[in-house]
Amino acid sequence: MIVVHHLNNSRSQRVLWLLEELGVPYEVKRYQRDAQTMLAPPELLAVHPLGKSPVVTDGDKTLAETGAIVEYLVETYGQDRLVPAAGTPERLRWTYWLHYAEGSAMTPLLLKLVFTALPARAPGLLKGLVKTIAAKAQSGFVDPQLKSHIDYWEAELAKAEWFAGPDFTAADIMMSFPLEAGAARAGAASRPHVKAFLDRIHARPAYRQALERGGPYDYA
Repeated sequence: MIVVHHLNNSRSQRVLWLLEELGVPYEVKRYQRDAQTMLAPPELLAVHPLGKSPVVTDGDKTLAETGAIVEYLVETYGQDRLVPAAGTPERLRWTYWLHYAEGSAMTPLLLKLVFTALPARAPGLLKGLVKTIAAKAQSGFVDPQLKSHIDYWEAELAKAEWFAGPDFTAADIMMSFPLEAGAARAGAASRPHVKAFLDRIHARPAYRQALERGGPYDYA
């Protein structure tokens, strides 16, 4: 039985969604972020040395990293579903977006989160200085980077409803978290094609079922 070690409000929500789309039985072991630090609890260290989610166990196998987990699940249980045929242009796009989601898209979104939260966590006497530095880092680097990525998403989704082409695939599941985080942190939902994509994925029955299994998820 597949066990998903699921952290609230995290990338692991995509793994639950993929399993629902594939109709594969699984169990969910939930973990809650520390209310102060928002970090994963130390219990996850017993599952994987980095103590992060998602982590999936399948028999004697332990897998981490969302992209690697998605590839494994599609290859092992997908029966040619949610992946374009090998050798097609759509398959190449599928591979690209599968890796872009974590390799490129999440970096500026994480920086946005860090610099937004930083002033509140600074010592009292340094709050003003840290706030100024954080604001300059966002306006001078993070926000322009985010705009470039959001422009890119909007342009690509103007070509087709889904990232790999005309059909929904696991690449769209991978891209869901950057777009949801971009909507929450950087106003990405103001772009019509990004908003339409988010509306489409949120309406999918498997997406709704994954929310029921995973619990509260602020980005839905």
